[in-house]
This record gives sequence, C-alpha cells and structure tokens, in this order.
Amino acid sequence: MSAGAQMDKNLTRRVLLRGAAVGGTGIAAASLLPVQSAVAAETRGGVAFPGVDVVIDASHATTAAAVLVRDYLAAKSAHDPDATMAYFAHEPLTYIDAVLGWSWYTWDALLAALQSFMPNWPQGAESYPTRVLGDTTGAVVFFTDMPGMFGPSEIRAVGVVDFEDRKVARQIDYWDGRHFGIAGTASLRVSSAEFPTDFRESTVGEHAAPTMRRVTRDLALALRKRDGDGAAAMFAPGAVFEDIPAHLEIVGPRSIGAYLGAAASLLPYTGEGTAVRHVVGSAVGGGYEWTATGGAVPRGVTALELDRWGKITRMTAMWDGSLVDDATLTALTQGAIEH
Repeated sequence: MSAGAQMDKNLTRRVLLRGAAVGGTGIAAASLLPVQSAVAAETRGGVAFPGVDVVIDASHATTAAAVLVRDYLAAKSAHDPDATMAYFAHEPLTYIDAVLGWSWYTWDALLAALQSFMPNWPQGAESYPTRVLGDTTGAVVFFTDMPGMFGPSEIRAVGVVDFEDRKVARQIDYWDGRHFGIAGTASLRVSSAEFPTDFRESTVGEHAAPTMRRVTRDLALALRKRDGDGAAAMFAPGAVFEDIPAHLEIVGPRSIGAYLGAAASLLPYTGEGTAVRHVVGSAVGGGYEWTATGGAVPRGVTALELDRWGKITRMTAMWDGSLVDDATLTALTQGAIEH
C-alpha cells in the first residue's frame, strides 16, 4: 500500500479529534464495549479499548497494528499471564524497561515475571494504549500503566515494539521517571553494573519502511550537527514538536528549528555523541531509539508522524527526566521563549 493510500485509509488526528468532539457520543460509547464489539469505532480511524473511556489514536497506524496492540494490552489488563504471553514470540524475545533496567530475554522468564506481578495488581488496574504509530512489522506505542501496577504512580510510557508474525519479538519501554517520582524511580532501578548495555536490536533486524528510515537518518544527522535550520526543513507547515519530560510543545517549522538549534547543548538527543539505535514503523508513523554519550541521559526514543510527502507533522521525544536536575529542565523551558 502506498503512503498516500495509507493516509486515505487512516483518519488524520484532526479529523479523529473533531469526530470525538462533535460526534463523539458513539465513539465514547464504543470505547466501553468489549473488544469484540468495538468494530464501529475501528471504522472511524480510532480503535476502542475495553473498560477504559479512550479511543486509541490510530491515525498513523494500520488498523491491523492498532488492533493487535489493543488486544495484547487488553490481555495484560485482564491480569492474565498466559493470555498476555500468547502475544509474544518464543524466539527471539527481548523485553527491557529502559528506565529501570529490568530485562527479560526468554519467553519463560517473562511469563514467570508476569505470574509474579499480576496477582498483586489492584482490581481494575489496566495498561491501556493511547496512540499507535506503525504497522505489524514494528510500531511505537504510547500506553499507560495505571497506579498500583508497578508502584503508587501511573507510568506513561512509549514502547518500541518489533513484531515477527504478529508476535512481540522485542519491546523496549521508555518513560519519564519524574512523572513517576524521582525517589520511586531510583528505588526500582537496577545498579549500573546490572543495567543492560545490549538492547538486542540485532535479534530483530531493521525492517522499518524506507521512508521512515530516510527521515530518521536525515533528522538524526541534523540533530547531531545541531543544525536547527536543516531540521526545520524536514517539518510540515503545521508541524508540532513535543518534548514530554520538558513539558514543551512548539508549533511550526521556523519555531521548531530555532528551538532545536538554540537548545542543542541541553537536549539529550542532539550533539556529536548521539546515534540512532533502532528504527521501526511504516511510511507515515513510527520512530527511532537513540543513544547519547557524554551526557546525563544515555538513551531515549523519538516518535515521528509523517504526511504523505514524507514531511514530519509531529515529533515527540521521550527520555528519563529524573536523570537531569531542575536547572536543566528550567533552561529547556526558557529556551522555548521567543523574542
């Protein structure tokens, strides 16, 4: 399917949100139905999630990918280890929490972990997706673990998921430790000696769409060179840039480029020490994991939404804000002030 046909098939976010606001009664009602009864919502470009009043933004995902993610997390939300593990490949398998350093490399080890965790989860605690970017080869998934599942606070994560035959073969979760709580995050993080250094992207290979790989390559190069103007040229006229830990949203290529250039010495995903670890997604939605040396934040993920011409319409950065001090976050915010 061409990028244009994909965009025609999937609603843009603007259309989806307008539908939720104007004719949203049907969508909201469908979101409360069981998985098997949510077909009506799927036909409108959003995918309902059982038990939570949310419609997954699937505007930059194939329907198959959005439904696969929904069903996988519905099994997790049911606190059913066996049903959840039915969505995972036996070989290869990698699951790493990139903030805490928790890691599992076999199907049996992950099953044992879920059998340990799930009986202690509060009744009604769910893990629900809000946005999916990509297809059934790989996707970037925005999801929330409700309070009580892994601590007293919720975790709003961005997962990078590689599929093989529609089974999860690799999943790496990134989130902001400040949102969870700095002390709580530190108490759960493994020691530096135990923290994984190999995130095993080699076990699944690079299978993102050529357009996504090209945009990632060019954007990462511009950011590595701290070239704000070069980055700006890659964004669509109404593009949005978001940095979640910095609580920033900037609109328009000129302002985005100016910020990426001015704040380059502070942003963890810019500068000479940065590199692309792994890319996933389709021609219109996905993203890349990045690494950084020499700074406080060694890793993170950047989600990308593209239009049919390969321009970036939305860029979202997620990294662990608990690794930097208050002054750094203040400086990142101040850098967005325009004069």
